[in-house]
Amino acid sequence: MTTEAPAAPATTGERPPRRTGRGIRGNENLAGWLFVAPVIVILGLFLLLPILMALWVSLTDWNGQGSPFTTQVPFVGVDNYTTLFTEDGLARRDLMTSIRNNIYYVAIVVPAQTALALGLALIVNNRMLRGKAFFRSAFYFPSVTSSVAISVVFLFLFANSGAVNQLLGVLGIDGPQWFADSRGVLHLLLATLGLDTAPAALTDGGPFGLSWWDWLSGPSVAMTSIIALVVWTTSGTFMLMFLAALQSVPVALDEASTLDGASRWQRFRHVTLPMIRATTFLVLTLGLIGSWQVFDQVYVMSQGEPAKTTITPAYLSYRTAFRDFDYGSGAAISFVLFLIIIVFTLLQRRVMADRDTDAPAAGRRWRRRVPGGSSS
Repeated sequence: MTTEAPAAPATTGERPPRRTGRGIRGNENLAGWLFVAPVIVILGLFLLLPILMALWVSLTDWNGQGSPFTTQVPFVGVDNYTTLFTEDGLARRDLMTSIRNNIYYVAIVVPAQTALALGLALIVNNRMLRGKAFFRSAFYFPSVTSSVAISVVFLFLFANSGAVNQLLGVLGIDGPQWFADSRGVLHLLLATLGLDTAPAALTDGGPFGLSWWDWLSGPSVAMTSIIALVVWTTSGTFMLMFLAALQSVPVALDEASTLDGASRWQRFRHVTLPMIRATTFLVLTLGLIGSWQVFDQVYVMSQGEPAKTTITPAYLSYRTAFRDFDYGSGAAISFVLFLIIIVFTLLQRRVMADRDTDAPAAGRRWRRRVPGGSSS
């Protein structure tokens, strides 16, 4: 008797159903969301939600009484923004004055603190330097000290009979009244050249309610003292960033350039700087953002005076909202400041990207002239 093998099941051409279980990867995704959920909730509750609330306030005429989300609060739309840019009045003049002051502040603070931080980093990164720990701590100490406390100390230093004016007196210079002199530095320099009065071409008109003579005033004497304070207190933090970048530069690369005859400046320019380009961009970006957000030093040292020559958009937003009780305009100023920071950051990123594109591909090299006119 013969037995037949069981027939194979007929194939219908359909694929077997895919497994719908989450598996190991699914459990990992779920665990990841569970871990980051508290941070997302906290950021949404204390960061995103207040920003949206402030955006709504900037579209209303809220005076700080009651809730800004009731029907009793007038909704004005973009009137708070148009008033700041299109209507002649004190609001636009104050905003443009604050932007002018902050532009000069940024133009001096960002390059100065970046150069000082890089110089300090090069000093403490020197292998032949003794007492590195002491110098690193000393250079970084102002950055961790309270800005309010340091501002009070600088008020005494730059007082009419303070240490700064006494030191200038030893050098035969009559020191100014630092926090009472509203004259711009550029105007003072022009005065020494005999140009005491503004030319008619610069006083007849100008953009956004300020004359060209006002735009070209330069930082005031009072603002220069705040600039000196900020450069001194912020360079320590950026020094640590540059120091970390310098320590990541391969020593063999620097030694190879030395053997090829590169000078110290050539090694710094063609080896060190390209290797720390990312850190330089980070320092410039953070410095730019922080410079546009300056508030506490102005609040403690000058409160925008004299003659509003030290007022900044951040302090103007605070004063408009919490002193003048015009919360709608104050919130609008804060969002204008936010857009200014975004625009300048994108421009800076574009400039740095263009430099990276223009540079030769795989690392710029120094060139050493050799006899015969050839280079290597």
